[in-house]
Amino acid sequence: MSHIDKEKQKLVARIKRIRGQVDSIERFLTTGDDCTDVLMLLATVRGGINSLMAEVLEDHIRHHLLSGERSSAPPQELAEDLIDLVRAYLK
Repeated sequence: MSHIDKEKQKLVARIKRIRGQVDSIERFLTTGDDCTDVLMLLATVRGGINSLMAEVLEDHIRHHLLSGERSSAPPQELAEDLIDLVRAYLK
């Protein structure tokens, strides 16, 4: 995770926005509102989750894979770790 408190706060704020959007989807579904509105909210949540995932993935690569302790690892090992992360992200 992010190693700077300000960055952690940004990620937590993002999660809270996503949670609010998911709550809105639940309200829309229980009140029987228009499917178009629900689909738009779902797309918004998906975008928020993808953006959050990309941010955490980037942070992990910068602070863990490329850190001093890992940078001494063979390039092939670092590449394999990165490939595993990208595959998990794309699932």
